[in-house]
Amino acid sequence: MLAAFLLTLVAGGATSIGAALGVLGRGTNPKMLAGGLGLSAGVMLYVSFVELLPEGAHVLSGGGAITARGTAIATLSFFVGIALIAVLDRLVPEAVSPHEFSGRMTGSHGDPEVREPDEQAADRALRARLLRTGTVTAAALAFHNVPEGFATFVAALQAPEIAIPVVAAIALHNIPEGLAVAVPVRRATGSRSKAFWLASMTGLAEPVGAVLGYLLLAPLLSGDAMGAILAGVAGVMVFVSLDELLPAAEETGEHHTVIYSLIAGMAIMALTLLIL
Repeated sequence: MLAAFLLTLVAGGATSIGAALGVLGRGTNPKMLAGGLGLSAGVMLYVSFVELLPEGAHVLSGGGAITARGTAIATLSFFVGIALIAVLDRLVPEAVSPHEFSGRMTGSHGDPEVREPDEQAADRALRARLLRTGTVTAAALAFHNVPEGFATFVAALQAPEIAIPVVAAIALHNIPEGLAVAVPVRRATGSRSKAFWLASMTGLAEPVGAVLGYLLLAPLLSGDAMGAILAGVAGVMVFVSLDELLPAAEETGEHHTVIYSLIAGMAIMALTLLIL
């Protein structure tokens, strides 16, 4: 059991690698911001439509061939997930403490860069949006990582030698997840430590999910309930990608960087799923 938990911890801990990449370099670099957000959106969209939603339909179909009933319930769960995150999104205040921002940005050499009042206002608005984006993304990814951690833990308990490639694949796709949180939070707050630790915490949801699933949720999260949860999580991740990540990425003005990174994120996720 200890080995299974450690393998799950390794998979979740890979998020910190992405977090570290997200806080390195210049936090105000628009290409880095656009690339990180686009990459993360690609990962989340691909895994939602190619892995989570079909797997939810598969589970809801009784584990065999996908049925019309399984597809219908998975589709309903998908849109219920979107509705839930949309409601939560509307409850988050648009304004994020204006005192947090002084109207100055850190220049490329660490010196304060004075800006005109209208530029300061635009910068405050963008930072507020990015902070909100990073926080919502962290919550969505943490929620997604709980059943993922439980699945990894169960696989390791059954056959550790089979779980190792599973852990490697999950760890690989957790790296851009850490990047997804760290990049906007680093850009919004100017704090590398806040960005790193918030992003890393999303990965810790995996070992937490392993423990909770084993101790409390295993009898409940089976059959139709698990299938509905997987499809619902897909809806949450699609909403976050389209409503938060991509609009914030486009605001950098680096459209082509966003598109290329989006495709790269899909390619990375496709590769990890093939390995998995």
